[in-house]
Amino acid sequence: MILKQSDPERAVQLIQEAELLLPAAHLQLVSLNHAGPDDHIFTRNRDVYWIDLCLTPRRPHARARYVDRWQPQRFRSMGAIVALPPGFKMHLKHEGGRHVSLICGLRADAVHRWLPGDFHWTDRRLEACLDISSSIICALMVRLAKELRQPGIAGRQLSEALVLQLSIEIARYLIAVGAPAERGGLAAWRLREIDRRLAEPGELPTLAEIASLCDISVRQLTRGFRASRGCSIGDYLAQSRIEMAKRRLATDESIKVIAVSVGFSSQSTFTYAFRRATGLTPRDFRQRLLHRMERGNGPA
Repeated sequence: MILKQSDPERAVQLIQEAELLLPAAHLQLVSLNHAGPDDHIFTRNRDVYWIDLCLTPRRPHARARYVDRWQPQRFRSMGAIVALPPGFKMHLKHEGGRHVSLICGLRADAVHRWLPGDFHWTDRRLEACLDISSSIICALMVRLAKELRQPGIAGRQLSEALVLQLSIEIARYLIAVGAPAERGGLAAWRLREIDRRLAEPGELPTLAEIASLCDISVRQLTRGFRASRGCSIGDYLAQSRIEMAKRRLATDESIKVIAVSVGFSSQSTFTYAFRRATGLTPRDFRQRLLHRMERGNGPA
């Protein structure tokens, strides 16, 4: 069932496409459409993490600041995955438009049970929550979105297991942000900078550009990245481009525009690379995705 809501004061329409209430989390698959720029204060209570995976490109210039911790002019861009911590007041801004998100209201105690007793919210941790770079967290959220769209056998039990793993990975992510880099690996802030740069439209950055962004040599970059992520940075760049294309194929953008926006020189090279990585052409992938969304939504 699709539930529609609107807020005249903010000129926003919300369509809830699917919902699942679990002991540790409230999952919602929602479509939000803002008629124009939005600027509002968002407050979470002390009992819930608000985790948002944007399944389509996030709205232009989406940014946020922590009202009680940052100066009024200090805003940071929001990435594909955002985790708004419990008890913090957020000032959110964007230029309007439509996007589709999986929203997971995760009980705070499900995460806090895995955190050390001396854990505290540092500035680095708060900033890292606005653009979560963990591929594991991303994969868990994508799987939860799939379960909401296409519930399968024992779907509720599987979703509960995924939420448990998600709570552990959120805790690990927060701990890692505040910890020194592992021997030979890259610091968490450097990994976030790399992912933020890869999320920008257009051609992929060169290794020299990424190394300069991280303030290290190309050699340090390639060695450190493999130690941190377990793969070469070249393979990661290629896979990131495919994952970005998958999200954009959920929109009504033309395949040609998507090809250029994720850095391919032509639609044909994009189609070849996408099929090699996924086994499907971009057009076939889009058709399957739309079919799944229609089956998951059910009758209006």
